[in-house]
Order: sequence, then structure tokens, then C-alpha cells
Amino acid sequence: MTLFGLDEAVVTSLIAGVRPAVAASGEVQPSDARPADAQLADTQLDPREAFARAAWTTIAEPGDGVAGAVVDLLGAAAALRSVVESWPPDRLAGTLTDSGDAYEAGDPAGLRPELEQALARWRPRLSSTEVIRSLQQARRTGTALLLPSDPLWPAPVNDLDRHAPLALWWRGRSEALAALGHSIALVGARAATGYGEHVAMEAAAGLVDRGLAIVSGAAYGIDGMAHRSALASNGTTVAFLAGGVDRFYPSGHDALLTRIVEAGAVLSELPCGAPPTKWRFLQRNRLIAAASGATVVLEAGWRSGSLNTAGHAAALGRPLGAVPGPVTSPTSAGCHRLLRDYDAICVTTAAEMAELIGVGVDLELDLTGAVGGDGGAGPRERTSDQVRVFDALSVRAPRVPADIARRSGLSTAAVLGVLGALDLEGAVRERATGWVRVT
Repeated sequence: MTLFGLDEAVVTSLIAGVRPAVAASGEVQPSDARPADAQLADTQLDPREAFARAAWTTIAEPGDGVAGAVVDLLGAAAALRSVVESWPPDRLAGTLTDSGDAYEAGDPAGLRPELEQALARWRPRLSSTEVIRSLQQARRTGTALLLPSDPLWPAPVNDLDRHAPLALWWRGRSEALAALGHSIALVGARAATGYGEHVAMEAAAGLVDRGLAIVSGAAYGIDGMAHRSALASNGTTVAFLAGGVDRFYPSGHDALLTRIVEAGAVLSELPCGAPPTKWRFLQRNRLIAAASGATVVLEAGWRSGSLNTAGHAAALGRPLGAVPGPVTSPTSAGCHRLLRDYDAICVTTAAEMAELIGVGVDLELDLTGAVGGDGGAGPRERTSDQVRVFDALSVRAPRVPADIARRSGLSTAAVLGVLGALDLEGAVRERATGWVRVT
């Protein structure tokens, strides 16, 4: 039997490089490819299912709810086969309806339009070569594939429902993954002030002293300081990235992320080789919020990307804290906004932040449309599709719509519509050989 055009023996060999091997006695076999402290994976899982989930991380963009629903109902391997074999939307919708009513209450009328658009997004990315390359790169860099059935899977991310990650790629220590069950996310502006960095340093150290793990996104500013302080206090810290864990971003934090791998863990739902984009940063933020017991915004501008993480935390019912700052400081305006308009809890010390763990908070917050990126917003609001198409364009190298569709994870038809809107806006320009961005 083949999967994605590959023999079962090839599939098993590729997956073995990113999943710990287990002997009959139950002991983990030595492997140069897996992380040093990797615990046992789900040994009952079919290698084809593991391979299919790895493939889906290259086919679907993070947070693709249609992919999540199809994989959940059919299984990753069957879902992949349906796309590879070019099933029409009606056939796939019928199969999903027969599988149960977990998706859109089994309503084919509501399901078919979504499937049609989704299939148009996925098919340009169908490439077994890309999947093989990502698995080989993962093996070379000691990256492991974590699946929902594994003991170390961070169960809280399942609260994202059909938008939960299909798999996670990670490097580091297994103890750090286990520590996510008792963690707090510390996030804030990239352009942090001395005040913000001081608060981040004290907060991370104090929380580590209380036995809590620190979760953040490894960006410049607040994120970086939170990670450094946790490491300096001999604590556990976990970083979620917006690209592959084999290519650290930002590059200026290469040494920091290397230390996190040695003492904590680095995770991403994107395969090795995947570049970070603005859309992926926004989707990465939902994992930071979901995987942590609470989220604290330490310093943020009025439209900071950190508010996106806060919005996800609130939507998931996670406790949300905000640290106040000088009323004259624009870099604290976002925290004050959370405190005034969105019922965030005012926290000023590590002790107060620790109190957030286990405390139910009923918050309603929707800031996802108010941010423009990981650390700030641009002068205009754009839809998520516009953000993805804009990120997929180059300033110098013209790209055709089919290439843009593959890079953005959208259908070619959707890309053409977005390009028209961006063209009217003056943000892109069509040349003889393709499209480029101009702003």
C-alpha cells in the first residue's frame, strides 16, 4: 500500500527518524536523530498516520479549521488520500457526513462551500518532495514530531477545537513539555523600554522560583528578556516559533534559542524549512495562549501584536493579566487598554501573576482584527487573506498567482481577488512576469 505515492517501507523509514524507536522491552533505543531526552511516543500509532500528519503541516496553514475537521473525522491518512486523489467536494462532504456529526452538525449544505475553498488552497501544496525534505531536515537537526496521541502532547491546545495544531515539531527536553501544564506566558512589545525589560526580568525570575515554567515567542524585547531571565534562574522556558524549529528566528536570538533547546524546548506547528510570516506569527500566538495556564502582557503599545495573544487567551477562558506602566508611555498604552476596556487583571509582582494559575476568569476579548503583526500594526487594516498574499510576495522577484497560492496557502482564485484589492490600494504591482509588492 502506498501513501502520497510512497511505499509503506519508505514512509516507515522517514517517520522513524523523527519518532523515538521502542524495543520490545519498552526501552527507548539509541538514536542520533531524536532529542536527547525524548520520551516514548505513542507506539500503537500507525506510521502512515504519523507521516500523514507531518504531511498536513506542509499542506495546510496553521489554524486551518477545515483541515482540522477533516483530519479529525477521517484520520490524517484517509484525509490526505482524499486530497491526493482529487476527490470532488461532494464526495468528501458525503464521506464526512457519514463519519458523524462532529463537523457542522453533519450538514452537507454548510460543509461543501468550505471544502471547495479548502481543496483549492491545499492542492497547490501537494508535494511529497517537500514532505520528504522536511522530514530529512528534521532528522538532521534532532527535531522530533509530536502528535496528539503522545503522552507529552500539551493537552490544553486541544481547547482550540478544530483550529488545534495537527502536529507539533520540537527540539529540546521532554521535561520542558511536561512543564507546560504548570506555566505562564509572558509576552510584550518587541520595542521594549528599560522599564518593560526590568519588569519581565523580575517576573520571570519570580515565577521560576515558584516552580512555574515560562512560555513566550522568542521575539526581541519582552519575549527575549523573559526567556533569558528564566534560564538565568535555572528555570524551564518554552518558545513557540512562527517558522520551522531548524531555522531560528529572529536570527539575533540564535544563541538564546540554542540555550532554550538545551534547557527547555522550542516548538512549532510548521515543518522544518518553513519561513515565518506575519500570518504565522498571529497563528503562533494562539498556541502561546492555549498552551499556558495564564497569559500576562508586560508592556505593549496600543496596537501591539501582544494584544493578539491576549485576545486568544481571553477567547479560551484563560486568566489574563496586564502590568500597568507610566500613563505617559505609549509602550504601556496596550496594557492600560486591557485593564480599562477588557477586564484584564492588574498584576505588578510575580506573586500576583502566580495567583492567576487556576483562577477562572470570564473575559470577552476580540483583538485579533486590531493588530498588524507580531510587534505592531501598519497604517491600514487588512484582512487575513490580504496579509497572507502580501507576505507571499517579493519586492524584487515577480511571482505568478499559482506560486503565490502555494506560498500563502490560499486558492489561486482567492489570490487573484486579493491581488486586485491590493492593486487598488497601491500595495502591489503587476509586471510582465508576475506580481511584486511595493509597500
